Amino acid sequence: MFSSRLKSEQADNLARAILALNTEEDCYKLFEDLFTIREIQDLGQRLEVARLLQAQSTYTEIVEKTGVSTATIGRVNRALNYGAGGYQLVLSKIAEQQSDKG
Repeated sequence: MFSSRLKSEQADNLARAILALNTEEDCYKLFEDLFTIREIQDLGQRLEVARLLQAQSTYTEIVEKTGVSTATIGRVNRALNYGAGGYQLVLSKIAEQQSDKG
């Protein structure tokens, strides 16, 4: 079983809240209340950077496609290589859902 260093009652409640959502529309409703526009943009960019890194894109290509800094790419790359596996987990689930659609 995975043990996160972020674990707390508040983080548990956040995880339960996200797991309780059933649709993208539900997610957007929570996102708008919980995050700033910039935070959502940053999180979305990081996920895209992870996807591009997994697809073997270069830092230069990623900067051109996303506009993120090389420092951000480096942080995402470290998480991909040495993190908890969250990026890999969610990217594989997204790919699976897309392949099921068609």
